Amino acid sequence: MLDVYDGDPTKTVRWWSGPSEPPRVCVWEITLKCDLGCRHCGSRAGAERPGELTLEEALDTVKQLAALGVREVTLIGGEAYLRDDWVDIASAVTKAGMACTMVTGGYRLDDFRIQEALAAGIRRIGVSIDGIGATHDHLRGRIGSYEAALDAARRIMATGRIGLSVNTQINRLSLPELPALAELLVEIGASAWQVQLTVALGRAADRPGLLLQPYDMLNVMPLLARLKRTVLEPGGVQLFPGNNIGYFGPHEPYLRYGGANGHAWSGCLAGQAALGLEADGTLKGCPSLPSVDYGAGSVRTSTIEDMWRSSERIRGLGARTRSDLWGFCATCEHADRCKAGCTWTAHALFGRPGNNPFCHHRALTLAGQGLRERIRLVERAPGVPFDYGRFEIIEEPLDGEEGYQGGLEELAALATLLGAAGSGVWSNAGLRAATAKTAQPRRREVAP
Repeated sequence: MLDVYDGDPTKTVRWWSGPSEPPRVCVWEITLKCDLGCRHCGSRAGAERPGELTLEEALDTVKQLAALGVREVTLIGGEAYLRDDWVDIASAVTKAGMACTMVTGGYRLDDFRIQEALAAGIRRIGVSIDGIGATHDHLRGRIGSYEAALDAARRIMATGRIGLSVNTQINRLSLPELPALAELLVEIGASAWQVQLTVALGRAADRPGLLLQPYDMLNVMPLLARLKRTVLEPGGVQLFPGNNIGYFGPHEPYLRYGGANGHAWSGCLAGQAALGLEADGTLKGCPSLPSVDYGAGSVRTSTIEDMWRSSERIRGLGARTRSDLWGFCATCEHADRCKAGCTWTAHALFGRPGNNPFCHHRALTLAGQGLRERIRLVERAPGVPFDYGRFEIIEEPLDGEEGYQGGLEELAALATLLGAAGSGVWSNAGLRAATAKTAQPRRREVAP
């Protein structure tokens, strides 16, 4: 999921609303090795990816990105700092004239590594915080990861020379804690907050009960707008909704573009303004896309420029038209501009793009008809990096009962851990009640 901006990490408003030639940003997974075990990790990070690029190959990749005209390289993992030569790669990016940024879980981001990042020219670091206390620890798969992330954020701020942003996944566990997180970001001095929906890819595909439902957009979008207006803007924090949250609802211009006239969602920018690069050299139009379906080739066998300019798996992402859409999106009034929103979200649900139920406009339209949509898992993921299962869409009465399918044991366990005085997570009784009844479905929709 790519949020594309102009390459200046010192700015707080960096949105671009259209395609680019050449790509503006490359998000580069330099290793799949990770010191956390996130329950929503799309790449199932942990061990190194087989055949990760050597330093020599990585440095050549930096040269190719610079020659292509990329303005910013964001280093991710896994956990980028677990690669022994990560500083060499970051330094090379900076010396090549590109802005170098970094996203981290922050578990072992101590003063020494922060000083290494500073010396390498990194001027912005995004720290992932997915909840308060035990919620974050549970989602990130390691006790103490919340305090470590907060400590890393404060150490970054203490440099006075590296900008701090925070990234948050919105799901069943983190949603009730967004107000508390907003206040926390103001307290620690973050300049930006990127929020995105948890998508049914990788480990998240194993936990469908963790995912939001499409009708939750009716609550998520107004909540984000309220937090921006009452907490974030007064506190100096810019809100950046991810490209898988949208679209065309009444809060869209204010949330995504700060209320500027004439700005609206203009479609997924994967493969148009951005690139994703895996640790083994596989190039994609977005780092979050399933590799088996969207990998354009490897830097070991093709040049980045050739893949960018000629690969159908990259260039084809921007060629989608209304005729490629299906379901609700095919008949939507915004279809020609929106093109079914985020490719990553749709493909992870249905094995193909072109129909994205996580849309505020769509939820509002259906609600006006007394209806809502719910997704249900019908085929499990195989258990490899960037894998996905298969979901169906059920259209049902707007006042239907909750019908989560699977993944509830750990949600119930966390509710027990936090207790009645926890930070907003549903109780065991609430979870049981939510799964006890399911409204009669009216129609089911799966990808042909």
